Amino acid sequence: MSNIMLLYVGAVLFLNGLWLLGQVSDNEIAVMDVFAGGSGLVIIFLIVLEGGPANYLLAAQLLLFAFTYLWVAWNRYNGADGRGLGWFCLFVAITALPTGILVLTSATSFWLYWLGLNWIAWAILWFMFWLLLVRKWDGARITGWVTLLEGIFTAWLPAFLLLYGFMS
Repeated sequence: MSNIMLLYVGAVLFLNGLWLLGQVSDNEIAVMDVFAGGSGLVIIFLIVLEGGPANYLLAAQLLLFAFTYLWVAWNRYNGADGRGLGWFCLFVAITALPTGILVLTSATSFWLYWLGLNWIAWAILWFMFWLLLVRKWDGARITGWVTLLEGIFTAWLPAFLLLYGFMS
């Protein structure tokens, strides 16, 4: 189930990257953010129902993504300045960095090394969102490109390969 969510994480990151680059409107991006966040919540709920410590960890990790997308969508509708979301992004970045390090230190396969590096890439991206939203950094264009490229290479492509059985 997490591979399904990873596919839509790829889509939402790609589209949010385009949004930051001015290629998608505020009202339109909210649709994908709600879909990715809502689908994520359903998937997370099903993972939690399976039980077990590994599933609870996965659910907690996936919830970082789902809640981020739901908050982005919410901000498109309520006109918030994004500072609250920005602080949440810093929390997620601080959570994702040691997650990446822990995955890398125990990695035994290509997939786990790749996953550990992805967590570090995601930590950098969430940190960039904190810079944009809280520190008012003038880096929307570079953040847009990083978001778009991470959508392709850390989520969509691996999800595609996993779903079609090319990676395990």
